[in-house]
Amino acid sequence: MFLHRLAALPGRAARSLARRIRSAGAQAGTRAATLAGCCPGGTLDTMYRTREAIGAVYLRGAGIEVGALHQPLRVPPEAVVTYVDRMSVADLRSQYGDLVNVPLVEADVIDDGETLVTFADTSQDFVIANHFLEHCEDPIGALQTFFRVLKPGGVLYMVVPDKRFSFDVDRPCTAIEHIIRDHVEGPASSRRAHFDEWTRLVNKCTDEALAEEQTRHLMNINFSIHFHVWGASELLEFITTWPRVVQLQLEVFMRNGPETILVLRRTP
Repeated sequence: MFLHRLAALPGRAARSLARRIRSAGAQAGTRAATLAGCCPGGTLDTMYRTREAIGAVYLRGAGIEVGALHQPLRVPPEAVVTYVDRMSVADLRSQYGDLVNVPLVEADVIDDGETLVTFADTSQDFVIANHFLEHCEDPIGALQTFFRVLKPGGVLYMVVPDKRFSFDVDRPCTAIEHIIRDHVEGPASSRRAHFDEWTRLVNKCTDEALAEEQTRHLMNINFSIHFHVWGASELLEFITTWPRVVQLQLEVFMRNGPETILVLRRTP
């Protein structure tokens, strides 16, 4: 059962989330049905149900989802979503061959999810950014952007893949010092190294000449690789540094199979 799996959270946090989930289930039959069928991890279906269950508790009002692609989060009736992506569907299909035959969400707004320049300060009740943080060249800057557009008390909902269960398995976890340096000095100095690591450790290209050619090509087309990677414990360590940089308080940190669900709230 879903509520029994909350034992991984600290005691008070687990009890608080369990109360909210029970309350949400009692308030709406459809939401109760969603909660009844969810279980962290397991099949893709139960993973998505778990995502939806947490969303049903926390998402209200008007907000945005960044980079939904073919997996937009199913939100409760109380939430209205504006979809944001850096490219149109046509451009996404042109650049990413694996998306050609996949149904994609058409963006309502074309914008860079790391900067969201088209969105005013304190304008959103929530931001959804699933499988997005690892694509950010400056994760701290992206978090600051989310903080900027959220209203006081607004919610950031994120899902981050665990590198141990993905094609990133052979890559080293990104050190906090590296992430801070990318923020303070700008990510340009480490950009090539990220692409080179992707070419060699994800694409498994061992030929030096081919690796160099592939790295240059990916950089030239601005391919959206995973610039930074974490396991669950490394991600939690990084999260604990966030309040020093951006005032987003952690409310949920939950393993969900090969990924982690996080909910953070902008402090007043």
